[in-house]
Amino acid sequence: MLQKAFTGILACSALALASLANAQQHPITLSIHPDQPSTPVSPMLYGLMTEEINYSYEGGIYAEMVRNATFRGDWSGILYWYLLEQGNASATMQHDASTGPSDALKSSLKLEIKQADAQNQAGLINTGWWGFGLKPNTEYKGSFYAKAGASDMGPITVSLVANQTGKALATAKVESVSTDWKQYNFTLKTGAIEASTANHLAISVGHAGTLWLQLVSIFPPTYHNRPNGFRADLMEKMAAMHPQFLRFPGGNYVEGNRISDHFDWKKTIGPRVDRPGHESPWGYWSTDGMGLLEFLEWCEDLKMQPVLAVYAGYSLHGDHVNPGADLDPYVQDAVDEIEYLTGSTSTKWGAERAKDGHPEPFKLTYVEIGNEEWFDRSGSYDARYEQFAKAIRAKYPDLKLIATAPVKSKDVDVLDEHYYVRATQNFKDADHYDASRENSSSPMKWDGGHYDHADRKGPKVFVGEWATREGAPTPNMGAALGDAAWMTGLERNSDLVIMASYAPLLVNVNPGGMQWETDLIGYDTSKSYGSPAYYAQVMFGSYIGDHTLASKVEGADGKFFYSITGDAAKKKLYLKLVNGSSAPQAVDIDFSAAKLAASAKLVSLSAKDTQATNTIDHPKDIVPVESTIPVQGSRLRHTMPGYSIQVIELTQQ
Repeated sequence: MLQKAFTGILACSALALASLANAQQHPITLSIHPDQPSTPVSPMLYGLMTEEINYSYEGGIYAEMVRNATFRGDWSGILYWYLLEQGNASATMQHDASTGPSDALKSSLKLEIKQADAQNQAGLINTGWWGFGLKPNTEYKGSFYAKAGASDMGPITVSLVANQTGKALATAKVESVSTDWKQYNFTLKTGAIEASTANHLAISVGHAGTLWLQLVSIFPPTYHNRPNGFRADLMEKMAAMHPQFLRFPGGNYVEGNRISDHFDWKKTIGPRVDRPGHESPWGYWSTDGMGLLEFLEWCEDLKMQPVLAVYAGYSLHGDHVNPGADLDPYVQDAVDEIEYLTGSTSTKWGAERAKDGHPEPFKLTYVEIGNEEWFDRSGSYDARYEQFAKAIRAKYPDLKLIATAPVKSKDVDVLDEHYYVRATQNFKDADHYDASRENSSSPMKWDGGHYDHADRKGPKVFVGEWATREGAPTPNMGAALGDAAWMTGLERNSDLVIMASYAPLLVNVNPGGMQWETDLIGYDTSKSYGSPAYYAQVMFGSYIGDHTLASKVEGADGKFFYSITGDAAKKKLYLKLVNGSSAPQAVDIDFSAAKLAASAKLVSLSAKDTQATNTIDHPKDIVPVESTIPVQGSRLRHTMPGYSIQVIELTQQ
């Protein structure tokens, strides 16, 4: 056995050496001309696309820890809420449609405690988003709206409790509750506990009485300490991508399954108690705690520009609003929404934004009219787009308008295209937008080759959704290679493709949390991880210049891809290389007598096979590795590992 094993090792080593030798014998030649800028690189090329899918907001980036905070129910009862009856305590709970704290939240949960005492309390339990992720020595801010049947109701005990032991890990008390609806605030602080997710929320009372509750909320520390804010770990991962824009609120989320379910922005602003919530397209309820202002604060926190998608009268189940008078209210909503973002405090909706806590207007350049309107078989998008464009142009002539399907109107600045393909397809389509391209093999053509020649005379292109769909719940290394190949094409053609955003961005990896496979960043209740494709995005977003350079490649096969950009002010060159083959690949790089520093920074992402990936339990199996490599004058000979994505940062002297 030992001899056979040793023989096998020798054979494998010989194959590896032969492969390396083959790579060295047949290098790719890459000629780059730093003194010949080719085309500008869009300053907004890489950004984020977001929508409510895979529990991206509720149970995701929106940091609210209480699941079903507004007591939605179905035939089985009030979801994720259960009675707490300690010892001989006795209580009932039911949905009460007759009373609530606001016009938006007109109902509540009615808790009737028939028997309880200090040692045997009764109340409610909430299981959270697959538990409550708790950390040691951490403060959690909480609140609820409540009213009592009698003036002596209290104290109310609020606890975060370990599932296994029943031990309270943090406790707060609300001393008394009045007979009128009011909001009550409290703070829960853990001690020297172990971080865990197997915890629940308990609200309990030690005597008989009746209590109504609505909008129960618990927040952990959030990114930039916003009171209605975001999970810090997810925001930090997105910040590392250096995104330049956020396309929001979707996606399907802007449309809804029915017209009545579309993202009605006016119902998502102001205090949470004034937000009724709505059904999301992917089978669960959105409380709209993540509302319009929260999206804008997301942009503010990550220094991104908003790309605002407005509802254009089409919903996913095929309903549409007819152009003309029927569409007018939706057009006005869009115009009002733009005013909310950009208007001064002397305007109606600018004043409303100031009332919501943000007097300064937001910068807005791009407005997208609808989402994936090619699904509308009625053919009404031409007229609907024209109606929106006319109204928006009349008040905001400087805004750039994005169409989400080809239209006859000439009043289109940008066209949004979406691509979900396999890695092999992205290898073929990496030159999809190249000016010299003669034929497109993409299956996503809308009209039999409309984009085959990548016309530079028409609208600019926004690749608003795209991904290599391989791996679940998050992409594997094969998908990362396909993504990187595609992105080299985006960079080479950034005079045409001015923005691009991967989708979907987020996925809750708990059981039942995913509705769409292959999502960039995965997370559970307390931790998160980046996929190999995520790290490819980080690399491409972190190392990009303001112009491309003239270049030529010789000897490359169908699995080698590159892009080269430069930053004149920083005197940096960024060379991105993709080797989609299992074999190492030698590359001879000639920088045309340019004066370069004697060493260059190398960032490398690689794996042994295309199925290799990261998971919630093994989050760092595939991560970028930084090193330095020597540069010989204006030449560089470099060997890429198999299945690798690399960035070489060079400094001009």
